[in-house]
Amino acid sequence: MKRLITILDHIRLRDKMLLLYFLCVFTPIVLTNLIFYHVTSQNVKEQRIQDITRALEQTKIEFYREFEDAMEISSIFYTDYRLNEVLEETYPHPADYIAVYDTYLRRILNSTYSPVYHSVGGITIYTDNSTLLNSGGISFIDERVKSFPWYTKIPPGRQSKPIFVRTDDSADESTDEQIHPFSLIRRMNYFYSPSGREKILKIELRMSSIREIFNNLNLQGSLFLLNERGEIEYTNDPKVDINHKSVAYSTLKLPENTMEFKTSYVLTNNLNGWSIVAAVSRDEVLYEMQEPRNFALLLTCVNMLLPTLIIIWITRSLNVRLRRILKHVKKVKNQHFELIPGTESSDEIGQLTGEFNRMTLRIKRLINDVYVADIQRKNLEIQRRHAQLNALHSQINPHFLFNALETIRMRSLIKHEDETARIIHNMARIFRNSLVWNKDRVTLREELELIRCFLEIQQYRFGERIQYDVQARSEDLDHLIPKIVVLTLVENASIHGIEPLKHGGRIEILFEHEEGQLILTVRDNGVGMSAEQVQRLYGYMQRQEEMGERIGLQNVIYRLKLYYRSRFKLVIRSAPGEGTEIRIMIPADRDL
Repeated sequence: MKRLITILDHIRLRDKMLLLYFLCVFTPIVLTNLIFYHVTSQNVKEQRIQDITRALEQTKIEFYREFEDAMEISSIFYTDYRLNEVLEETYPHPADYIAVYDTYLRRILNSTYSPVYHSVGGITIYTDNSTLLNSGGISFIDERVKSFPWYTKIPPGRQSKPIFVRTDDSADESTDEQIHPFSLIRRMNYFYSPSGREKILKIELRMSSIREIFNNLNLQGSLFLLNERGEIEYTNDPKVDINHKSVAYSTLKLPENTMEFKTSYVLTNNLNGWSIVAAVSRDEVLYEMQEPRNFALLLTCVNMLLPTLIIIWITRSLNVRLRRILKHVKKVKNQHFELIPGTESSDEIGQLTGEFNRMTLRIKRLINDVYVADIQRKNLEIQRRHAQLNALHSQINPHFLFNALETIRMRSLIKHEDETARIIHNMARIFRNSLVWNKDRVTLREELELIRCFLEIQQYRFGERIQYDVQARSEDLDHLIPKIVVLTLVENASIHGIEPLKHGGRIEILFEHEEGQLILTVRDNGVGMSAEQVQRLYGYMQRQEEMGERIGLQNVIYRLKLYYRSRFKLVIRSAPGEGTEIRIMIPADRDL
């Protein structure tokens, strides 16, 4: 934080205002509106998907209701004993059959069911009884009928199940019916037939009702009715021709931006395994997202325009007056004591202007009353006092911060916030170590304690993103090493190597003792360094210059050169994307 404040002190006021604008106005507004748009769009998308799913389920239920109506009619015909007698009887004269037809068959074939069940397009009974007339809903089973595909699909045997198929033998070109309507077909063998006559019931569904069901206004896309084999039995897509050949849904080439929704019939009579698939364009699903997007853009523009104008106005007022003060301060530096013209304002800049004018007048009077030597003496005294005050601050502030950390840690322990207390304790230990300047070298054991404190703090920040492994033999823990050398390498590996990775990484710290040398190794699988960066670090070993304000690995190299001269060795292995390994070999020296 102190370093950040120092950096901000060197930034011009205008640039600070721009930074303040981007960090506190522009970025929050953009992020807020992006989040708002994302959440709103996601809700709109989910709602649209739910509407499509409900519409698909509604289509499924309505189609099944049409099918159930046909099944109910077929059951009534199937179990009608009187109808079975009429179809089994042999009529010596056509007039006898016409009389029976007028009294019974006409009523059940044309008057009873069709008005009630509006989904039924027609009812036909096929029989091989040649004494019946081939009209009025009664047809003979001849070779033409036997050649129909649906006839061959009727299962043999007594009390066989009905079948639900598309037929193409009874279309009327003068009507608006589809060429291949759906039909429910079943063999009428519920009663025993002593004559062995064959009777087949065929109920056609009205295709206008089917089209009305599948032309659901909530589904702006193509609907496909699939049988248990995945073949298309019906579709509202005019581009798919299913009248002349069977078409498998899996063979269709749908556009790339198509979203598919599917619902299936499970445990239903004769429709088990059938399904309805809706192919809807993704643009149709996302169409309603345009409104929240436009609203978010408008809201962003409005929220940015007004604050921007206000900030420009205020910034200009501050910048102009501060630059005027700076201009007159430079004049005072060159011993030109001119007052700042203009009316004094009541804000801080106005007060600063007034105080500057009063200071300028007072300085002019002092110059006339006091010798230059006296001024120099007083300046030296002031500087001495200031240095003493800074020295006192440098002693008080760190201890005050350390005591504050200890207070927070104790409060955390009292509140049973053990993890927070442990992290604060680690920070305090690192901070306490930084206060001790009369101890340049520490044992390996002490350095390891600081490293573990630092790594625990990093794990507290990043969780599972950072993993570490520290290996050191107990007999090597008393060796002396320069203070915070290895900790600095671990810090670089964590901040510059692992932290930029989204998925995190691992740090390995290894201490070895071989042939009178202590080998310190820090290895990570982070972002790595380029060959130019590695060569630049090696270059610091050859330069003979003061440390200055350098930090990090440069500081480590400089301190190692101070302690060991040419008796230490540094090896750096790194490549972009492959991590970094830094190995330092120094003379082994034990703490006796």
